[in-house]
Amino acid sequence: MELTPGQIQISQLRALYEAWQPVAWPETLWPVVRRSAEVIEQWAQGDEPVYGVNTGFGKLAKIRIPAADLGQLQTNLVRSHAAGVGAPLDEDVVRLIVLLKAASLARGYSGVRESTLRALMDLYDHQIWPVIPCQGSVGASGDLAPLAHLTLTLMGEGEAMVDGEVVPSALALARAGLQPIELGPKEGLALLNGTQVSTALALAGLFDAERVFAAALVAGALSTDAARGSDAPFDARIHEVRGHEGQIRVGKWLRETMQGSEIRDSHRVNDERVQDPYSLRCQPQVMGAALDFIAPAAQVLMREANAVTDNPLVMADTGEVISGGNFHAEPVALTADSLAIAVAEVASLSERRIALLIDAGLSGLPPFLTPNPGLNSGFMIPHVTAASLVSENKTLAHPASVDSLPTSANQEDHVSMATWAGRKLRQVVHNAGLVVSIELLAACEGIGLLRPLRTSAPLEVAFDQVRSLVPPFTQDRVMSEGIELIHEQVVQEGAFLGLTSEFLVPDA
Repeated sequence: MELTPGQIQISQLRALYEAWQPVAWPETLWPVVRRSAEVIEQWAQGDEPVYGVNTGFGKLAKIRIPAADLGQLQTNLVRSHAAGVGAPLDEDVVRLIVLLKAASLARGYSGVRESTLRALMDLYDHQIWPVIPCQGSVGASGDLAPLAHLTLTLMGEGEAMVDGEVVPSALALARAGLQPIELGPKEGLALLNGTQVSTALALAGLFDAERVFAAALVAGALSTDAARGSDAPFDARIHEVRGHEGQIRVGKWLRETMQGSEIRDSHRVNDERVQDPYSLRCQPQVMGAALDFIAPAAQVLMREANAVTDNPLVMADTGEVISGGNFHAEPVALTADSLAIAVAEVASLSERRIALLIDAGLSGLPPFLTPNPGLNSGFMIPHVTAASLVSENKTLAHPASVDSLPTSANQEDHVSMATWAGRKLRQVVHNAGLVVSIELLAACEGIGLLRPLRTSAPLEVAFDQVRSLVPPFTQDRVMSEGIELIHEQVVQEGAFLGLTSEFLVPDA
């Protein structure tokens, strides 16, 4: 796959998040990278103060650094800023971080040397993944602490993950035939400044959310049939008069996917129920609203993935070095927070459908979906698990972006908290995926209890996918194993993306 800095597409980022694959960079990027580095070298040799080139950092920017110490300045910066704590970020996220940082530096506005940029690209090529603690960034001035840990690996310090093993970075580089780098003027700052960690976390949350959304659509359709609900609320005319695109699309999908169901035909006439509960009837409205958040979020994150977000920036055409604030990750923070709220609602709706299915008075199915209630508890406690996860999400959906704690002696007096927003987005998505997994099991249990009637052809395929992994719960057994299995092999693996591919966010 060839990545063109400034023109990377969402489909490319999705594919690279899912699995490592070789990446090529256009040769046309190198002349501007070299010119940018030359500008920094010229300023480093001059007498004018340039932030981060021959001055201290943050509140210490007024302190001039002698020319002989400029290399040590950058090394000290990296070591002092490598103050992250907590569990290491997942390899798939680190893979994105490395690529995003390389793409940003390759735009030619950062002043790093060609050799330094190639060293960063070598980490990706040799699958050397810096061990980056997940905590320690407030999302401005860039993701300083986590990116410092990335840069340590380039310097042959810190630790790296190679083939699932954590080893000293120096050893990882040596095994790959690579040499540690010595940082030049501004290079430490260019590597540490930036929103790549926040953006990678938010992108990971987005891509996982797409899979949860797909599974939730299928689960909702199965639950509607299992509860012998009506497809009338999916009539196109209802959604057209409201006009929301996501609602129209979800209604159309539900209508077409459920077409041909024997279960629906069995109660089309003389059904005493006039209206279904909201969790069935309002799926287009709720899921459509969530969908309308996902697509714009993807566009924001794609722009950020292509952005130059360090500081100061080098204008190679004029020879200027200009200080600004592109490192502030507010767009990422607001986007991750919005996605978390949308996904939390997807899970909330799913939990309500589980509650409906286990309630014999609402669903018409045996209590708790077990043919022998009393002796068996059936889906009583899986619903409790779903309720606990939805409650967790209510807390996690509180926006991180509305908080700010001044840092660096009030020099950095407003921050985005984007990294925390991205981290908790991933937890919200994980929780939502487990809730939807429980619903898939419950819905399939309900469909099975209605045999010999069959649901629609597409939903029968989905039913068979679930049943191939987890057999019916004809009597009580450990439930967590089945939940985790569906979560891992159906929801997280994107088993229903083919059935719902029209909802994947397209390239710009």
